[in-house]
Amino acid sequence: MSEVNKHITIPKEVNSGNDLDYQFLKEKGQEYIEKLANNIWTDYNSHDPGITILEMLCYAITDLGARISLPIEDILAPADSTKSNEDQFFNALQILPSKPVTEDDYRKLFIDIEGVKNCWLQKYEKTVYVDCKNDQLSYDSDAFNTVEVELRRSFQLNGLYKLVVDFDELDDTKFPHKADKDAEITRLKDLIFSRYHKNRNLCEDLIEVSEVETHPIEVCASIEVEPETDEELVHAKVLRAIDRYFSPNLWFYSLQQMLDKGYSSDQIFEGPTLTNGFIDPKELADARLRTEVRLSDLMQLIMKIEGVKVIKDISINDCLDEENKNDAWLICVQPGLKPKRCDSSAFSYYKDVLPLNVNSKKVKEYSQQLYAEEQEKQELANVGMELRGPKGSFANVGETTTIQNDFPETYGIGAVGLPARATEERKAQAKQLKGYLLFFDQIFATYFAHLEKVKDLLSVDDKLAATYFTQAVKDLDGMSDLVNNYPLADDETLTKNLLEDLDDNILRKNELLDHLISRFAEKFSKYSFLMKEIYGTYADQAIIDAKQLFLSEYGEIKNTDGSIKNKGISNWRASAFNYFNRTPEEIWDTENVAGAQKRIARLSGIRNFKRRNLSPSFIETYKLTNSDNKEVFRWHVKNNDGVYFLSSTEEYNTRAFAEDELYQTIVKIVETRPETVEAIFAEGVADEKEVGNFEIQVSPSGKYSFDVINTNADPKSTDRIIARQFLYYETPGELKTAILEMIEFFTVDFIEEGMFIVEHILLRPDVTSDAGMQDQFMPVCTKQCTSCEPVDPYSYRVTVVLPGWTHRFRNMDFRKFMEELIRKELPAHVLARICWIGERDKLVPDEENEMIQFEKAYHEFLLAKTNSGQEQDETKLKNLIAILTELNTIYPTGRLIDCDDDEDLLGGKIVLGRTNIGNL
Repeated sequence: MSEVNKHITIPKEVNSGNDLDYQFLKEKGQEYIEKLANNIWTDYNSHDPGITILEMLCYAITDLGARISLPIEDILAPADSTKSNEDQFFNALQILPSKPVTEDDYRKLFIDIEGVKNCWLQKYEKTVYVDCKNDQLSYDSDAFNTVEVELRRSFQLNGLYKLVVDFDELDDTKFPHKADKDAEITRLKDLIFSRYHKNRNLCEDLIEVSEVETHPIEVCASIEVEPETDEELVHAKVLRAIDRYFSPNLWFYSLQQMLDKGYSSDQIFEGPTLTNGFIDPKELADARLRTEVRLSDLMQLIMKIEGVKVIKDISINDCLDEENKNDAWLICVQPGLKPKRCDSSAFSYYKDVLPLNVNSKKVKEYSQQLYAEEQEKQELANVGMELRGPKGSFANVGETTTIQNDFPETYGIGAVGLPARATEERKAQAKQLKGYLLFFDQIFATYFAHLEKVKDLLSVDDKLAATYFTQAVKDLDGMSDLVNNYPLADDETLTKNLLEDLDDNILRKNELLDHLISRFAEKFSKYSFLMKEIYGTYADQAIIDAKQLFLSEYGEIKNTDGSIKNKGISNWRASAFNYFNRTPEEIWDTENVAGAQKRIARLSGIRNFKRRNLSPSFIETYKLTNSDNKEVFRWHVKNNDGVYFLSSTEEYNTRAFAEDELYQTIVKIVETRPETVEAIFAEGVADEKEVGNFEIQVSPSGKYSFDVINTNADPKSTDRIIARQFLYYETPGELKTAILEMIEFFTVDFIEEGMFIVEHILLRPDVTSDAGMQDQFMPVCTKQCTSCEPVDPYSYRVTVVLPGWTHRFRNMDFRKFMEELIRKELPAHVLARICWIGERDKLVPDEENEMIQFEKAYHEFLLAKTNSGQEQDETKLKNLIAILTELNTIYPTGRLIDCDDDEDLLGGKIVLGRTNIGNL
């Protein structure tokens, strides 16, 4: 076999087992002793103290190896018996299912509704006619008859569906009147619409739900039954077999039944999560609308019924085709119709040559009994739907104990200690040995502590900051004589003192998160690189936060009442938002957004993915005339209470320069870790003392304030102080609180970024109307039917709107990354137009701010859409289409310079012939 074609695999078993082999460890240890100390150590017998120490250490290593070799579920088991391993990881129902994507997925979703026997998703046909001469669209086929034929086109709207439903037969006792039955059908249709929109795919919509129409088939048969057979029961089974053949029932199965059928867990959980059990995908595929009825099939079904001896005569006839109502072996069913026994069907039964009278009332009772037996089997199908992992038993793998208590008592280092008559020299020797062995005790305690933390480090919602751990050895007598202040206040403090310098927790935490994320075939490499370019050292923690949030929201999480708390980034990645009969609160300022929008936000570090107004901002940049009578710019920032709590210290010639300094200030603030502030204030503060990127100021009256500084600038230059809070505090404690609150505000509350994904299919004129509606269509470009293909502006098209003024979104490299990410994360068949628009609020008049105009038009359109259903509010639709058409991408301002200037001075400048500022 060629070396090139060989597969490189990671072996599953890499453990040699040597850590459990006491004899191997002892021999290996003795080999090292012979190499290192053969000139001074000549006695290797078992009674030698050195060999005894080696044996104790080997025993301790086997203990560690035994714990590592425990079943993984025991290592991960929590100490709290009320919790389980599943609390740390996504279970099968959270991570394996997905929202409906295929036709079969939607069929499962609706068949899960009580009262729906079967259903079929079909394309909703709607033709749009194109006038290439005037670039107009219409639903009216005659609208452009005056235009030359060669300048006319047409296309079908894609992504629109209708659902044909086969409802269960309604019980006459529950629904005795036709009006009652009609009301129940209407209720089921409304329920189907509601469930569809909760699970709608991006750029798709359901237009119509209709009951399947029937194609009547006449079945006539003469059947001989066995002498001891109950003919009424046989007749009930014959009718049921024929009806099931015409319209197959779909059964729900339990998890165990599906496993017994040979399905793997990923196959069982594929598609949406149902409430009544699991549906066999093969049975679902076979339960489509029948296109033909074969007499031979009916004969086989009847002959399989217990009690049937022989079919004397049987025939089928097409009740729709009365003129050609002849005996046939095969009848073709009209497309889209369901075959059904017509009223002219007739059956006769015999025992030998004697004809039998069949009691129709008894037959009905048997039919109801058969139906009840079938339903009884379904009642337990939804029990135990979760695929439970191994429970695991808490093994307390982190427990540690000193090896010194296992030494022979003659050593005097165990719990018994030395006798009272022992000399001072002997006691000193014992203490020396205890101190020497404490080194090994601490190493083993550290290993056990790491093993205990494995379940936390590998958890999807790990909140641990450190990645190295240790613990104190607590059962060693005389510890105070060996180490001062040991153990410390707690294991966390001990860990910090012993291992903090070794623990590059940022690097190691990233490696752990990358490992967990890679299990889902995801990565953050390009995002991480760009964040470091933009934010410097702050990016390290921001990247970890983004990865942790992404991982914790990857699977679906439900509330105790069964409602969805978190739509998993994986499960709902292709979903659209639910616009159907929503309240205003569910339309705006809501997490009711497309799955791709949430996923893109989490992959790009956008903390708030809600649909909301993006134009309001905590930032204000303003223009003023300085003492030199020049127009300059300054900035300040408001907090959550609307109070200006940070301001610029310089004047800037342009708004762009002011905003650059503003964002540099924010970066400097968030670069300062709260731990740094706490540590420095614990030491005490004084005038001009640096606290990260803050500098303390103490007034002559003893009041405190602070500046934000650029530590890389010349201490004597004006560039050092880049922002100031013009507030004063009475005590260092108040000052510390103010600094920590500012760091938290810019880390958590200060959010400018967001996005909108506008589905063009929702902007279509009402497809259920027969009117042409030329004035309600989006504009098109046809160029006389010679280019601009495809002409269709609706099918699988979206416009992605982002604020172009934020710190990261002004960076052209980050924009390129975002555009690539958006196109990659949207379904492959969806085409995106990406617009970076607008200004933050109050910078320009509202009527000139594209973001404000877009937000207003989109909000009003969605409110009208959710209230009107398929119909459109013509005015709101036209307003939104108008602003969408006018959106223009904005680019950062720059200054044209000479190409011959020093290359070191070109950063951030626009150079003719060299700088690519992007594309629409």
